[in-house]
Amino acid sequence: MKQGGGRWADPVVRASLVLVLCAVPTARAGGGQPPSFDAVRQGHLSSEAVLLDRHGRVLHELRVDDRVRRLPWVALEGVSPALLQAVVRAEDRRFLEHGGVDWQALGGAAYDTLLRGAPRGASTLSMQVAAMLEPTLRASGNRRSLLQKFDQIRGARALEAAWTKPQILEAYLNLSSFRGELSGIGAASQGLLHKDPSGLDARESALLAALLRGPNALPEVVARRACPLADVDCGSLERLAKAVLSGPVQLSPRVALAPHLARTLLSREVRRSATTIDGRLQARVLDILQRQVALLRARNVNDAAALVLDNVTGEVVAYVGNQGEGSSAPFVDGVRAPRQAGSTLKPLLYGLALEERLLTAVSLLDDSPANLVTPGGMYVPQNYDRDFRGPVSVRAALAGSLNVPAVRTLMLVGTERFAGRLRALGFEGVVEPGDYYGFSLALGSADVTLWQLTGAYRALALGGRWSPPRVSPGGGSGGVAVIDPGAAWIVSDILADRGARSATFGLDNPLATRFWTAVKTGTSKDMRDNWCIGYSRTHTVGVWVGNFDGAPMRDVSGVSGAAPAWLEIMQALTAGDVPSGPPSRPRDITAASVRFLPALEPAREDYFLRGTEIPEVALTPPSPAAVRISYPGDGAILAVDGDIPDPVQRVRFVPTQPLDGLLWRLNDEVLQADAGGDVLWRPRPGRFELVLAAPGGGVLDRVRFEVRGGENHRESPR
Repeated sequence: MKQGGGRWADPVVRASLVLVLCAVPTARAGGGQPPSFDAVRQGHLSSEAVLLDRHGRVLHELRVDDRVRRLPWVALEGVSPALLQAVVRAEDRRFLEHGGVDWQALGGAAYDTLLRGAPRGASTLSMQVAAMLEPTLRASGNRRSLLQKFDQIRGARALEAAWTKPQILEAYLNLSSFRGELSGIGAASQGLLHKDPSGLDARESALLAALLRGPNALPEVVARRACPLADVDCGSLERLAKAVLSGPVQLSPRVALAPHLARTLLSREVRRSATTIDGRLQARVLDILQRQVALLRARNVNDAAALVLDNVTGEVVAYVGNQGEGSSAPFVDGVRAPRQAGSTLKPLLYGLALEERLLTAVSLLDDSPANLVTPGGMYVPQNYDRDFRGPVSVRAALAGSLNVPAVRTLMLVGTERFAGRLRALGFEGVVEPGDYYGFSLALGSADVTLWQLTGAYRALALGGRWSPPRVSPGGGSGGVAVIDPGAAWIVSDILADRGARSATFGLDNPLATRFWTAVKTGTSKDMRDNWCIGYSRTHTVGVWVGNFDGAPMRDVSGVSGAAPAWLEIMQALTAGDVPSGPPSRPRDITAASVRFLPALEPAREDYFLRGTEIPEVALTPPSPAAVRISYPGDGAILAVDGDIPDPVQRVRFVPTQPLDGLLWRLNDEVLQADAGGDVLWRPRPGRFELVLAAPGGGVLDRVRFEVRGGENHRESPR
């Protein structure tokens, strides 16, 4: 055996054996002309699609191929020399000397395989690249067939004739699998060591080179194979291998500023897309939201979103679906998620009332308790501070975000008319008839999105012209006229009026900018959503804060929730630029002096649609003929509450306007009214007719209602 073994160990004998074997005729699956190096490089598809900002900078990388993890092609100049040396040393020591096949290594492999029964490979880098380029040459299982090996040799020789050595080495590094789903040196370096291939040191290079032989080997096996490849301490190599190979591979996007937008615009079919987003502004807005949520975390605020539009073009220049780090649901897009609008619909409502000349900026609205009968029962709107201010002008009501005057304005306009206006402004979720929402539509009961709200406020900034915002370059339009330009201008002037706003918010608040802006806040029922939407001459900014799961916030108002972030974004937009000025006044807007009698508000100059000027606003006593029954409604069914002691349980009969001397008659019983005309009545089961009469005795209104229950009344403790 020793004598025979010595004979086969002779290099010439081994080479002769290989030459004889290679002479066997085969089907030359891999013997054709290889593809060009440029074709292979250009056909290399990253598993990550790329979203570019308006300046061509990478805005976001998104994985779109779930079969493999591969980054863009890495040129040889971008690879550390230490890695090149380690790879050649590990895989093909005579790479620069042979013409595609290392006959000496191949002869030794043939000897071990055929005569010693110890199979081992001897594929050069060129042979491995040839197999990567030709599917029929890839091993099935752990070994290639003898015919595949012959064709692999021919393929390697053809590759060497067509490509340069550096090209072969570059292709090998980009096409090889390193560990798990990581393919190519770019993904391996980033996924395992979190650095570019150009920055790999000798120890890291040896580790990656050792993975080429066994991508999924145990860390200690990889370390043992890596140790001879570099002049480094083997103990440190073993520690490195355990640190980077023991856990799951994590390859995070190198740039991740717009995940929600990227998921919309990118796919396996669309690997590269440009958008209107400004990457630097996007990063700034993301940072602002993260800091604001951190400040509000103790008040149970976990999520935020923001949208910034260019007023002229309609382009989206910042789109932050949530603040990312710390969000309760990072995959939820807060820009597109439907939420209740709160008070943010009020400017659109008042704009419609002004446009239809139902109101002017100085018209008085009654901010007093209202009990409104609806098909679903009583609707009793309240102001945010639970207080009422009596008669107030439209300017004061809108700037101060008073709820009751807004509901009275909706009663003038009509719910269906207002719902139609919202649909015309892009609120696609407002699909039901106006009666479905009822009077609460004035206070934002409809589900809307930040995308829709910000787009509608941009229409106010543009004098009433609306067009959908866009995230892709090109394709803009002049939009359609939805709001009367004069009405839009007056609404903008009110939203920019710090003095009118101060009665509710004070003069020092985040809504007061150093330059001209028009802005409105809103908070939905039970403090579940907080909004701040506003615009300058150039941009419209919308911010939402809250919780994606609908959990209520604690003690968060419009000026403490979304407004500080809105202000900081606005300031970032104007940094270094000429401050925003007010929009030009339309020709059909006139200015006129107005005084109030009595002096409910100071005399002032205000703005009007031409022909609606009012020099004097006088508060006149209500006409008895106009008074009706506000509560209960005709046909109402009331129930006696068994949990309330009978002696203290009462129903209040309310007129639409307070008036001295009103007379109430329930069936044949005359009731005593208070000074304002209200009556407190102790309910009892039965059917009743309620009549309201004027001080002179004339019937003003009558309703019929029913009271049920009362069998289990409890008397109050004596």
